[in-house]
Amino acid sequence: MSDPSSTTIVSPDYSKSFFGHPRGLATLFMTEFFERFTYYGMRALLVLFLVAATDAANPGFGIDRETAGAVYGLYTGAVYLGSLPGGWIADRLIGQRSAVLWGGVIIALGNFILAIPASPPVFYFGLAVIVVGVGLLKPNISAIVGALYEGQSGARRDAGFSIFYMGINLGAFIAPLIAGTLGEAWNWRIGFFFAGIAMLIGVAQYKFTEKYLGHAGLAPQNLTAEERSRSWRVVWIASAIVIALGALLFAGVIPVSIQALAKGFGTAMVALAVAFFGHVLIFADLTTEERKRVAVIAVFFLAAAVFWAGFEQAATTFNLFTQDFTNRSLFGGWFPDGMHPASWYQSANPIFIILFAPFFAWTWVALGRRNLDPSAPAKFGLGLILLGVGFIIMMFAAQLVASSGSKVAPTWMLMTYLLHTFGELCLSPVGLSNVTRLAPQRYVGQMMGTWFLGAAVGNLIAGLLGGHIGSSEVGEMPGQFLQMALIGGGGGVLLLLLARPLANWMGGAR
Repeated sequence: MSDPSSTTIVSPDYSKSFFGHPRGLATLFMTEFFERFTYYGMRALLVLFLVAATDAANPGFGIDRETAGAVYGLYTGAVYLGSLPGGWIADRLIGQRSAVLWGGVIIALGNFILAIPASPPVFYFGLAVIVVGVGLLKPNISAIVGALYEGQSGARRDAGFSIFYMGINLGAFIAPLIAGTLGEAWNWRIGFFFAGIAMLIGVAQYKFTEKYLGHAGLAPQNLTAEERSRSWRVVWIASAIVIALGALLFAGVIPVSIQALAKGFGTAMVALAVAFFGHVLIFADLTTEERKRVAVIAVFFLAAAVFWAGFEQAATTFNLFTQDFTNRSLFGGWFPDGMHPASWYQSANPIFIILFAPFFAWTWVALGRRNLDPSAPAKFGLGLILLGVGFIIMMFAAQLVASSGSKVAPTWMLMTYLLHTFGELCLSPVGLSNVTRLAPQRYVGQMMGTWFLGAAVGNLIAGLLGGHIGSSEVGEMPGQFLQMALIGGGGGVLLLLLARPLANWMGGAR
């Protein structure tokens, strides 16, 4: 744990700045860059490694695609859900700064476990370790960014977060090109190991430049010894329960398949969301106006879950389609099998975000000046429609493969990723912004938790759907992609039809 007394505290100094912002932003920018490099590098390889044959030149586990999709869904769902206890531990016990440090160390450890040439249970244990690390680091590093701008203007704070967001996408862009290439083209374990090394580099630079964070993210000082002791007891009891349950599952004492476990996990998360929103809407002491706003957040939660269920098939369905049915001969002469890695296409979304996020921001501002800025529900609807159109593109690509028996050009995948990225830019930033504005003040933290919960549900569903579609015959895929297009696009049209009454329920927040 970081000891504040041993660290020289330096207040934010704009004379030595990072693009005109506090020097500490550079510390957090690079930490997030390496954390996202680690996450997206491993994510690009995960499903491909799990389904790779055990007797291949670069052997994997050789498991069926439905099981691989369930593993991916469990892992990514748990990562997002882990942000809730991770934020609580930082707020109640160790502070955001120590949470980021130890989260990074744990993430690196988890990736090194993945690199061990051992049995599947050891590998799955490594994934569980990474979940703990990301849960500690991910929500708290954003909280520290906000703390750097305490007392600053909203515009300066927004600009700081925009720079920080670039670190996320730069890491996500570069990771598949480096870790993905090492793992897919030569040895999967090397790819996982390199991801761990990247996180250690991020942790080292974080520790060496931590002093520039000033007082941001230090451990809370307003808790009594009794409150702190009680909080630690909760952590240890909850950890013991989770470890014991995991041990029983790994040992086979509780006989359950990975698919059944994933479905049960998803059902539990949906039930949690229904119970939470039901409690707040019915039993909380809210005004009529507040209840309407919470109802809008519930609609956003559902829309986000549907969106991420489609969008996050990038690492399952689309990854497998790229591997099996996409012509990857360009630059193929550099690689043993004559094809460039399928994992490279996981870089498409972050580079599209880097290129087009400024355009979308400018568009919303320009429309706002003319009083034409779409409401948040309308933007959500547009995001879901773009998701559906992306699946229409995949439907035509699958039809072409089925009818010709040959592989399709990479442009089909790139066009799908471009449309889905446009959908993300319509939905994700808008959701984050409006949840904080719509939530009753005493429920802001919990309502933000529902946003992460929606992402967790969506990621889990994406894994289950991706495993099912990826294991299908190519002749079945056009119909499956059409179903996804109808679900996403239909949900978007419904939101557009409801945009006006939902905007009225939002009151002054758009």
